[in-house]
Amino acid sequence: MSDVIDRNGFRANVGVVLLHDGRVFFARRTGGRGWQFPQGGVRAGESLEEAVFRELGEEIGVDAAAVELLGQTSRWLRYRLPARYVRRNQHPVCIGQKQRWFLLRLRDGRVAFDFERTSDPEFDQWRWVSYWEPVKEVIYFKRRVYARALAELAPLAFPGGAQPPLPVWWERVTTQAGREASASAD
Repeated sequence: MSDVIDRNGFRANVGVVLLHDGRVFFARRTGGRGWQFPQGGVRAGESLEEAVFRELGEEIGVDAAAVELLGQTSRWLRYRLPARYVRRNQHPVCIGQKQRWFLLRLRDGRVAFDFERTSDPEFDQWRWVSYWEPVKEVIYFKRRVYARALAELAPLAFPGGAQPPLPVWWERVTTQAGREASASAD
């Protein structure tokens, strides 16, 4: 099965925010190429939820029974790839990703993460971080999507208005990310 790329060049993708005790799972891409949430393409004929649980198993070795699905973003969130990341020799050409983000709660914190379920592991390290921290640490062109996804999912992650306050760096980082993303798309 192949990934789904729409007529505008955006690859359909699911992102996973994995929550445990108010913190989120954050993983380092193999070889130290930055930190991000688990995410991956939706295959032709696959539902979004099927893609979430497949990616969760492939990328971090966690089965669906180990998590509780709390919710998802209400619509696709998009980012464009900077020109240097666009693979012009592939068809159809993918110029960015459109993502639906899913919030999952880990049922038991003693789960063993396994990055070796595929021959080409996506990640080589992981850590639990504060809820908003990934916005600051992810590669610049994904920051706006991370900010929007986490903001929309926060009421589900922290019911009753108990969500953590935005960090002091929030406005600076999210505003800068918007400028960088706009410049990189040109």
